[in-house]
Amino acid sequence: MATVLRSETHPGIASYQEVNRDILKILGRPGRGYFLLLAFVLAVLGLGIFAWMVQIVLGIGMAGLRNPVGWGVYITNFVFWVGIAHSGTLISAILYLFRARWRQSIYRASEAMTVFAVMTAGLFPIIHLGRPWIFYYLLPYPNQRQLWPNFRSPLLWDVFAVGTYFTVSATFFYVGMIPDIAAARDATSVRWRKALYSVLSLGWRGTDREWKHFTRAYLYLAALATPLVLSVHSVVSWDFAVSIVPGWHTTIFAPYFVAGAIFSGLAMVITLLVPMRKVFRLEEYFTVHHFESMAKLILLTSFIVVYAYVTEYFMAWYSVEVPERFAFYNRAFGDYWWATWIMLTCNTVVPQLLWLKRVRTSIAALFVISIFINIGMWFERFVIIVTSLAAEYEPWQWGNYQPSWVEMSILAGSFAWFLMWFLLFMRVLPPVSVAELKEVLPAPLRFRRPAGERRP
Repeated sequence: MATVLRSETHPGIASYQEVNRDILKILGRPGRGYFLLLAFVLAVLGLGIFAWMVQIVLGIGMAGLRNPVGWGVYITNFVFWVGIAHSGTLISAILYLFRARWRQSIYRASEAMTVFAVMTAGLFPIIHLGRPWIFYYLLPYPNQRQLWPNFRSPLLWDVFAVGTYFTVSATFFYVGMIPDIAAARDATSVRWRKALYSVLSLGWRGTDREWKHFTRAYLYLAALATPLVLSVHSVVSWDFAVSIVPGWHTTIFAPYFVAGAIFSGLAMVITLLVPMRKVFRLEEYFTVHHFESMAKLILLTSFIVVYAYVTEYFMAWYSVEVPERFAFYNRAFGDYWWATWIMLTCNTVVPQLLWLKRVRTSIAALFVISIFINIGMWFERFVIIVTSLAAEYEPWQWGNYQPSWVEMSILAGSFAWFLMWFLLFMRVLPPVSVAELKEVLPAPLRFRRPAGERRP
């Protein structure tokens, strides 16, 4: 009897047929639990949309934004969601270029997370305008008013950075799925799915010529997406760094924001993959090895974030500038001390548990730690924005900020918007790469390809 060879990264998978069966079955008819969860997500999204409509009708005053705090939860959410998007590109593009074999199972879900997170982030500059119907004023297009955007404004840089990131990420995401969509097309008998997959697969037949062009295009897109990991969140950090607000005007913001983005993004990947692994019984595809590898990356980026925190406080003290020193003292012991200490606890103390192999290899522990990191990174953006604006140079201009129910409803709605797209994605498109998983399986494998089945 022939011996079944198994992959080192996926020891539970014995054949190509198992990959097709286990992944494509996720696209089957959803159960009642799925529809209940989707209904709850849509209800929360409806609350967020209602709050936004209230703000549009009654004015931006319905938000808690007041002088001197003109940026609040909305811009906090914008920076947070752009950061969440970065780990998808790290896992799918950078690790692909470095040929990290453990990425094959998790990169598809992380890519989807990237696209949906950028879609979520792009909403908040429009919501923050108060008058969303004139958002196109930021776009540099010829017009009869002879009004042109100020290219020296960091807000315009965001339009180009986020727009470029979304375009490249969505293209990279779609191109990588073409072979898997073709596999789903050949496996399904549902009429609407077959029609949809036939269009999206672009007539893929799995010939040598198609695979040659596909692998080359995917490599070029990975190389194009890689610098975006560094550039996009650097541009977002310049929204703050080019100003003269105490606590913002520093050159460390670009690497600091990039490391924080990857840190929070990896945590969100774990937050999404753990329930997905349990519900769809994908333990053989999302193994402990995958989660431990992500935990090591989280531990690395957490040290970069801790170094940035220490550098910020040291430079504030070393600068001997009274406003700068007060800004960081106010963060730790002022009116928003609770937000700062939540940030420090979740981002510096909790990740240190990952030094223990028992914690790194515990799926439940990683899930809890990832949630703490997500909370901490949201509060990091809140602390940076609100504490610096609330107490700048002139004491008579100081003032506290309290988010309104409108802002908090829109915050909840943003998470619902993101989860809605992710839930739909899991049931319509293959959430795990079929083609790349087969690349890491050893050959020959013991399986018999059914007659007429094409290479996926």
